[in-house]
Amino acid sequence: MRPVPMVSGDPGFGVYVHWPFCAAKCPYCDFNSHVRHQPVDEERFVAAFATELATMRQRTGPREVTSIFLGGGTPSLMKPETVGAVLEAVARNWTVPAGIEVTLEANPSSVEADRFLGYRAAGVNRVSLGVQALNDADLRFLGRLHNVEEALVAIELARKTFPRLSFDLIYARPGQTPQQWEAELRRAIDHAVDHLSLYQLTIEEGTRFHALHAAGKFEIPDGDLAADLYAMTQDVTAAHGLPAYEISNHARPGAESRHNLTYWRYGEYVGVGPGAHGRFLEKGRRIVTIAEKMPETWANLVEAKGHGVVDGEILTRSEEADEFLLMGLRLVEGIDLSRYESLAGKSFAPGRLSVLQEEGLVAPVGNSRLRATPTGMIVLDAVVADLAR
Repeated sequence: MRPVPMVSGDPGFGVYVHWPFCAAKCPYCDFNSHVRHQPVDEERFVAAFATELATMRQRTGPREVTSIFLGGGTPSLMKPETVGAVLEAVARNWTVPAGIEVTLEANPSSVEADRFLGYRAAGVNRVSLGVQALNDADLRFLGRLHNVEEALVAIELARKTFPRLSFDLIYARPGQTPQQWEAELRRAIDHAVDHLSLYQLTIEEGTRFHALHAAGKFEIPDGDLAADLYAMTQDVTAAHGLPAYEISNHARPGAESRHNLTYWRYGEYVGVGPGAHGRFLEKGRRIVTIAEKMPETWANLVEAKGHGVVDGEILTRSEEADEFLLMGLRLVEGIDLSRYESLAGKSFAPGRLSVLQEEGLVAPVGNSRLRATPTGMIVLDAVVADLAR
């Protein structure tokens, strides 16, 4: 695998492909995912992906891809042949150097040895497993279709099959104590190879959890306890060689997610598939593309006009600067001040910056970068809003 440059250099050009189908809808999930009780016509969707990729190539021009990410939904419900056809379609449109990061999201309940070997043969070299908990009762609460034993089997199988592995856990679950989370986190680290994504449970509008929480069916930790759980997460992972490089992501040095770094470093990416977003330069301006969410409607649109994009905009320089700030301060490495000034056409107000530094919310990195401190990460939205004024 190519090493991941950590501070300087091109932030990258990624390709994101959204597979929108799941075996079941998790109650906390607000992603664009859909359950179908009849087999999905994979050949139709591969053809549509290929068509939309070709349309995006017309808009971006020739580029060198730095990462490919197959997300969802549950991409591990795809046949390996489908994954291979999608990767071939990407390579027909842009330059894809050997050895770049190619990630596929997978659920432990849809993992089979032959399928994993097929994905590896198709070109996938990194898998992100949606484990979410190492506690059977909480897995049931989260609506997951696997148990802990199946999750551990999937992790071991992925370790044997792919050069790189990440898996997700959700914490700050109802009734979870710091002691319980620490024990679960240490167990996860024992099984992790090089990367963990650790997310606090949030209640998103439009999800089943939103209605249940509003009805008082369960409670999540309050702000103080959530902050304590976050701080403990940082300490435990760092002590075991998996320090945070972003608010919710932890990796051994050099094993950071190249694709996600492209987002956070405010690089460019093409998004194809139902509900996918893209952000890339077209005629010197950063444009946003947003695709139709409903899978079958998206496919109809692609077949009719070559793409499923139904919304988008051309960002102003001010909007670019705000997005750059919001994304970049999530990273431990922080932001390049000269790039912010180039986008915004101005520097940060010295007085406001001084106040944030005195409050211990941001800190300089040498003379050229600015980062949020661990305390600042907990209230990052407020820090960003203050800086962007």
